[in-house]
Amino acid sequence: MALSHKITTMLTLIMSVMAMPALANEPEEVYWEDLVPPGFNELAPPPVASHESTMAQLQPDAPVVEKYNDKLVKIPGFVVPLEGTDELTTEFLLVPYFGACIHVPPPASNQIVHVTFEKGVAIEDLYDAIWVTGTLSTEGWKGDIASVGYRMTGVSVAAY
Repeated sequence: MALSHKITTMLTLIMSVMAMPALANEPEEVYWEDLVPPGFNELAPPPVASHESTMAQLQPDAPVVEKYNDKLVKIPGFVVPLEGTDELTTEFLLVPYFGACIHVPPPASNQIVHVTFEKGVAIEDLYDAIWVTGTLSTEGWKGDIASVGYRMTGVSVAAY
């Protein structure tokens, strides 16, 4: 093997090893169907709004997918604000469709993520979907609006 080939091979190996931490910090893109365990069939379209009936959650204890526990992920969805100021939101529910938990009954608990941002984050428009990046946990949460299957410590938000 020629010396130049050995040097090229060695440099390639070094660069690959150096790139690993950067790749490890990239969030995994997750979609709502990924949060539903195989065999659990609850990805129905949102129910029709009925302001005459109760807004009980249909599946408050739906199973979660454990492989996402403590993983850095990026997931799209709509915001249902819970805590914050006019400028910054510190706590919200991320849901798969607009109006969930407000105009229609909450979706299954494995289709809701309780997100917290310690310092708060600006949410421009509740009508627009956003990407939320953070560390996901399969630890549930119960609030006045819904039971939640996942929690997230938020890192950033971006337009969808």
